[in-house]
Amino acid sequence: MNDDELIEQCRAGDTAAFGELVGAYRTRTWAVCLQITGNRHDAEDALQDALTAAWQNLDKFRGTAKFSTWLHRIAANAALATVRRRREVMVDEIDLGASSEPTVADRVVDVDAVRRALADLPDEYRTAVVLREYAQLSYAEIAEHQGIPVQTVKSRINRARTRLVEALAPAV
Repeated sequence: MNDDELIEQCRAGDTAAFGELVGAYRTRTWAVCLQITGNRHDAEDALQDALTAAWQNLDKFRGTAKFSTWLHRIAANAALATVRRRREVMVDEIDLGASSEPTVADRVVDVDAVRRALADLPDEYRTAVVLREYAQLSYAEIAEHQGIPVQTVKSRINRARTRLVEALAPAV
């Protein structure tokens, strides 16, 4: 079934259809929550909040955007709400898929540095770069998500990347 058919079944109360619908976007939705919150515990809370909100508000989905864009927007908002509630970034072990690091210790240090650098970004920069790099949304989808022009998205992502490079540059 395609998304539209699954959405209609969900609106009729079919929870299994909802599981199938969001299951297709699980990995990217998780990545959005994890990268915005910075730790697994908060990401789990944010993901649960996002899925609950998506189920409860499915009748408000107009279909003007892709379902995945709508779901990622809800997830990003839930993750940002979690971060605002906590404001304290917890350090948790994570694998960002980088397999070239020589040791587990080096990988944990690198992941921690990336997490801290992401946490230091302003919310709008962090959200834009996470949606681009981890959710793999287009500039237009991010613009729609954040309610801003595409050029502003490009600017935010560029500024976020510049700050990340500066923060992650080795001290000389």
